[in-house]
Amino acid sequence: MATFLWTAKTKTGDTIKGEMDGPSKEAVEQKLSSQGLNVTNVKNKPKEFYIKMPGSSGVTPKDLMIFTRQLSTMIDAGLPLVQGLEILGAQQENYWFKQVLVNVKEDVESGKTFAEALRKHNKVFDPLFVNLVAAGEVGGILDTIMARLAGAIEKQVALRKQVKGALVYPLAIMGVAMMAVAVLLIWVVPVFEQMFADFGGSLPAPTQFVIDLSEGAQKNWWMAVLGAIALGTLFNAIRSNPKGKRALDRFFYHAPIMGEIIRKVAVARFTRTMGTMLSSGVPIMDSLEIVAQASGNAVVSDGILYTREKVSEGRNMSEPLGHLSAFPPMVVNMVAIGENTGALDTMLNKIADFYEEEVDASVSGLTSMLEPLIMVFLAIVVGGFLIAMYLPIFTIAGNIQ
Repeated sequence: MATFLWTAKTKTGDTIKGEMDGPSKEAVEQKLSSQGLNVTNVKNKPKEFYIKMPGSSGVTPKDLMIFTRQLSTMIDAGLPLVQGLEILGAQQENYWFKQVLVNVKEDVESGKTFAEALRKHNKVFDPLFVNLVAAGEVGGILDTIMARLAGAIEKQVALRKQVKGALVYPLAIMGVAMMAVAVLLIWVVPVFEQMFADFGGSLPAPTQFVIDLSEGAQKNWWMAVLGAIALGTLFNAIRSNPKGKRALDRFFYHAPIMGEIIRKVAVARFTRTMGTMLSSGVPIMDSLEIVAQASGNAVVSDGILYTREKVSEGRNMSEPLGHLSAFPPMVVNMVAIGENTGALDTMLNKIADFYEEEVDASVSGLTSMLEPLIMVFLAIVVGGFLIAMYLPIFTIAGNIQ
């Protein structure tokens, strides 16, 4: 079947538009006419081209969050799973996610479980999502599981947004500063250089330094561009290598300032995910393995796998966590209390709530600290350029006097 765009008029004379699948234009016209519409135009829908980054699923965490919340609401309202998937697939604006949902719906219709259908698309649905859905299907509480998943994903999206928000502002200011410096070096300084050459005489050292820098930027700007591309390529190559990723994760995890935020984010993600898994009935050994895969940080992942190994030997989870620098003593003590009271899932969620608030406070503090530092940096850079350029003019004016 092909998709056609159509235009028609109602009995009242209003013009309406839409799209419809059909074997031919004639079939679409007949169907519209049978609905009491006066068809004015039917044409084939043009092919659309969609681009996504290599290795990416094309589905954002926000897309997944909205889908999970809507499907949870539909299932809770008593709508059959297949019908819910069909509705969400039809209204999905993300082309790549739309194709995934269509495939999932077809697999469920063919007799596969929802979890089996999701597992085929592991770039979109991670092991945490799939295993929680599987637990929900086995326990007959898929609506409850989807609601918990939606809540957990919403928390993760909010956490990621907070951290990105802390980085966007300073990076944007630094980008503007670099552009301003480039404009000064390539277009403004040469004007002053020509003027100073007409005056003759030697230039002050700061002025000569800026002029030399300008000449170098004009002649070798392409080296700066190639250097930036090379650094980006090298960073991606290191991140794609397991040993390189582990080294970078360890470096950033223990870095000053940002390292504190990364550690708090890691604890919040671990406790939130672990609490959701346990409250959904997933065994603790399976939960630890899945959470290690979904941690996103090699330091935390190693610690969780070490904890899993010790738990398999019969120890409580709090004991091996206490041996790891990745988890603060407060987290270890609260986990121990949760184990002793039989409410570990509840305690983990409370820890996650606390650390998510801590991340918010740390991000706000970081932004407040960076603002004056960035302003001082910009003042030094721009002010330094202006002083260097006007020093010869001041000297000339003094000589004239």
